[in-house]
Order: sequence, then C-alpha cells, then structure tokens
Amino acid sequence: MILFIKLFLAHLIGDFMLQPTKWVVGKEDKKVKSKYLYYHVLLHFLLAMLLLWNLSYWKIGLVVLMSHYAIDTLKLYVNHKFKNKSIPFFIDQLLHVLVLYVCAYYGGVIEHTWALVESIDIKLVTAFVFVSFPTAVIIGKLLEGMSKYIEDDHESLPNAGMYIGIIERFFVLAFILLGRWEVIGFLIAAKSVFRFNDLKESNSRELTEYILIGTLLSFGIAILTGVIYLNF
Repeated sequence: MILFIKLFLAHLIGDFMLQPTKWVVGKEDKKVKSKYLYYHVLLHFLLAMLLLWNLSYWKIGLVVLMSHYAIDTLKLYVNHKFKNKSIPFFIDQLLHVLVLYVCAYYGGVIEHTWALVESIDIKLVTAFVFVSFPTAVIIGKLLEGMSKYIEDDHESLPNAGMYIGIIERFFVLAFILLGRWEVIGFLIAAKSVFRFNDLKESNSRELTEYILIGTLLSFGIAILTGVIYLNF
C-alpha cells in the first residue's frame, strides 16, 4: 500500500503542483513537438524515484515515464474530439492511476484487486447510491404538483439544485455514519443562510415553502437512510 501511496503522491505533485500553465498551453499547442511535454514526463520520473528513494525501483520509474508520455500524448490528440473537456481529463487521470496501481502491486494485481472487491460494504454503497440520483427523482416526483406554482424566472445553473441536494445528502449520510449528528444541524443552518438572500429578493411565499419542503425531504430521506443502514 505504501508503494502505491508514494507513487500517487508523486503523480499529484507532478500533475497539479509542479505543472505551470505555460507547460499545459505549450503541450496543447505543439503537442509532441513541445519541449514541455518532455519536461513534464521527466519530472514525473524524477518525483517517483525521489519519493521511492530506492534505485532498485528504476523499472517502476521507467514505466511511469513511458506510460505518462503515452497517455498524455494520446490525450493531446483526442482532446479536441470532446465537447466536454472534463471527460478526457478524468480518463487521463484514471489511466495514470491504473498504471500506478499495477506498478505497485505487480505480480499480485488480480489477488489484491479481488481482495478490494470482497472488502466493499455493499450496504454502504447502496445507501450512498440511493441518496444520490434516485432520491433526487423521488423528491422531484413528490414536489411535482407544487412546482407549477413556482415562477421560474430566476437565473440558475442547469441542474444545480439537484447536484446541491445530492452533495448535501452525501454529507448528511456520512455524518450520521460517523455519529456526528450535531453537524447536520450546522448544514441546515448554513443552507438557510445561503438561501436567505434569494428568498428575500424573490419575496415569494410559494418559493420559500417549496424550498423548505424540498430541503426537509432531502435531509429527512438522508437521515432515514442512515438510520436504516445502522440498524439493518
């Protein structure tokens, strides 16, 4: 495990802390002809070797260098095919982490992966999945009859409310599992403060009631899910 953590730390430092914007722009502009691409992959090799602090791991460092070059080069040439630029970014990061994982557990990758799969708490996964999009749909259906009374004339990010609800339910469920019920009260208070100005400006009782019902449903379902998980 410590080997993977060291490699992952080296990756985080190299990709996010020691990669100037100038390097990123230069790579996107000139691709494989950019000197910054080679600076970048060499930096990853040096960071990996520095954190491993053992020359016997030079093969791992070499794999990190070569794989990083291949993955980053591929990303540079397919990046323009995606309208949503976050997709190639996350694919790129996932591939890098998979390489590090294989390097760390080479010779026992299958056994270690299977052990990780067997250690997954399926009840916990189910709980978090339930309070995400399924609960968002359920709340939407419950409030469907009320939504027609709400004037939708305010600017808002697409689906922002749904994602805010999912994130807040994740927090609520996590704090319940940790036994920190008092923090849930803080979350409710914090959300009320952030919503206060919007509700004050709209001067709409219907909107206030709609948001209040939605918030109570969201927190209530998350709390109920946590209680069921703890007592199932």
